[in-house]
Amino acid sequence: MKPPLKIALAGLGTVGAGTLRLLRSNADLLAGRGGKRIVVGAVSARDRRKDRGVDLSAARWFADAAAMAVDPEIDVVVELIGGANGVALDVVKAALAHGKHVVTANKALMAHHGTELARLAEAKGVALAFEAAVAGGIPIMKTLREGLAANRIARVYGILNGTSNFILTTMRESRREFSEVLGEAQEVGYAEADPSFDIDGVDAAHKLAILTSVAFGTEVDFAGVYVEGIRHISALDIEYAAELGFRIKLLGLARPTEHGIEQRVHPCMVQRTTPIANVEGVFNAIMVEGDFCGRIMLQGRGAGAEPTASAVVADLLDIAAERRSPSFAVAARTLSALPASPMERHRGAYYIRLMVVDRPGVIADVAAALRDEQVSMEAMIQRGRSPTEAVPVVLTTHETEEAAMRRALARIADLSTVLEPPRMIRIESL
Repeated sequence: MKPPLKIALAGLGTVGAGTLRLLRSNADLLAGRGGKRIVVGAVSARDRRKDRGVDLSAARWFADAAAMAVDPEIDVVVELIGGANGVALDVVKAALAHGKHVVTANKALMAHHGTELARLAEAKGVALAFEAAVAGGIPIMKTLREGLAANRIARVYGILNGTSNFILTTMRESRREFSEVLGEAQEVGYAEADPSFDIDGVDAAHKLAILTSVAFGTEVDFAGVYVEGIRHISALDIEYAAELGFRIKLLGLARPTEHGIEQRVHPCMVQRTTPIANVEGVFNAIMVEGDFCGRIMLQGRGAGAEPTASAVVADLLDIAAERRSPSFAVAARTLSALPASPMERHRGAYYIRLMVVDRPGVIADVAAALRDEQVSMEAMIQRGRSPTEAVPVVLTTHETEEAAMRRALARIADLSTVLEPPRMIRIESL
């Protein structure tokens, strides 16, 4: 057998410890599949004394992860620290600059610096692999780069954040409000103490920026992602969605348009009969539409020690077996710098919920605002009567341009009979 592949792990949190357990549990299997043994030669973390449930005695300890990254005895640096900048970026840049392969699970790092890092790796003739950065154990990077390489991709979209999906699923099943379900998600460990990256869509946007680049051969453009979270979704909206035949999901969607690359993360209403509407709880799912393969769906756990470790070690196996694909499916120097398609140019149907004073003329005023912006109503729901009190009115529209929808909503919000800001959720045809 060939000499072993010597790796260094920077970061020994949940995923780092899971990676060590997998490497040791399946050592013989991995050696057979990679053609050489994978040996952990060095590790680095903030606290050397912490008990991580794994034996670290055979690995050299580095207090300085960046120094470990340039150690001449190491072939591959596995970065599991996290964060877009700081130590994680220093470690990856140092490793690549010194001709080391890099495997990372760091979605924020790749979303903000992916193009730059891929070009550095290409210049040094080493691998930059990040299967674990998007959707945990779902092999979406390999699917796009290899399995669907013969296809022109028309669209990629999916549920990219398990925390938000758990919250929306639980709100629907229990008929409880967002804040209460978020607290439950934090109690059971599905949401962080500060859950903003998850519930405000930032985590999903990081993943979508990476997916977009691999699917369409563009430079990674996190700044070009439109991002909207789920804080404003109410139990009432979920109830009306069900009545209309929809479920609400936080989706990331990307596609090329005549205006540039459209990248957006926001709550969507999707027909409950569609496959993605039935992906529940903490599960992720990604749909890819290719010109020859048609629609492909991959579903699984998008986070956690074991699924993410599986993706990390899959990248290590490719390096051990000397299987190499460009990080973003095409040579980094050829990635195109396409403009971001403005959200205002998006066309689609919309769900609108208004809280209005129940008196004559209200609906006529709302309809006039929509008419003046050439927004066509498809359906309306108004339950019961409660004169002079606030009642919900729900509208759905035919396809229209987002800019026109926003102008109409601004006019509606100014009506004296509309008591709360209008709630808008985009309806997606999937």
